[in-house]
Amino acid sequence: MNLATQRSVDALPILLVDDDRKLCELMTASLTDSGFAITSAHSGVEALAQLAQQTWHAVLLDLMLPEMDGFELLRRIRETSDVPVLMLTARGEEHNCIHGLNLGADDYLQKTLSPNQIIARIKAVARRANRSLAADTDTIEVGPLRIHLNARMVTFKGQHIFLTSIEFLVLKSLASAKGRVKKREELLQEICGRKYKDLDRSIDVHISSLRRKLNDDPRKPKFIRTIRAVGYSMLDQNE
Repeated sequence: MNLATQRSVDALPILLVDDDRKLCELMTASLTDSGFAITSAHSGVEALAQLAQQTWHAVLLDLMLPEMDGFELLRRIRETSDVPVLMLTARGEEHNCIHGLNLGADDYLQKTLSPNQIIARIKAVARRANRSLAADTDTIEVGPLRIHLNARMVTFKGQHIFLTSIEFLVLKSLASAKGRVKKREELLQEICGRKYKDLDRSIDVHISSLRRKLNDDPRKPKFIRTIRAVGYSMLDQNE
């Protein structure tokens, strides 16, 4: 474990999970100077121990790990936590990104990005997922669906539905704009803080997961309607 020696009270605690110790050292140096408090774990087992010790603002997760790969670690994280998880990927690993998103990852970062790009993406996801919602109206209602903003909780007919932090934000965004179409690029910029690129399926995967958890058939949607080649909208329950 490599614990940053200096942490300001305002630094965001980030868990970096990668068995490449040199890469961890380089990323720690870059991120610490930008207001993050970095702790490195070099295996899935070590990461689970760190996750149990404190609350994290985000987890940066490499997929190729000893003892337990990143996918299995992600499954275990999502059994108990909605902490934002960003996968660290190499170029040409789109299939891994999609699989990770399906397992509950919030977004992905290519290791080839510049330090400034990595910092911006982490801040966008972590701060959006962890920011206070106290200023918002407490609850958004969509038929039997209740989105409890301050508690960051969603219930359907009184039953709690577990959502990841990004799924919650996507659902909140659609519900807040009920009846208006939200473009994929608009959602991606708003939720993840990055621009949409051709073939980027991140938002589609999060929508698919939301539909599965809400038992919402896309062929006969009750909540989320697809606007082909454009984006999505939340159905008005009076329609």
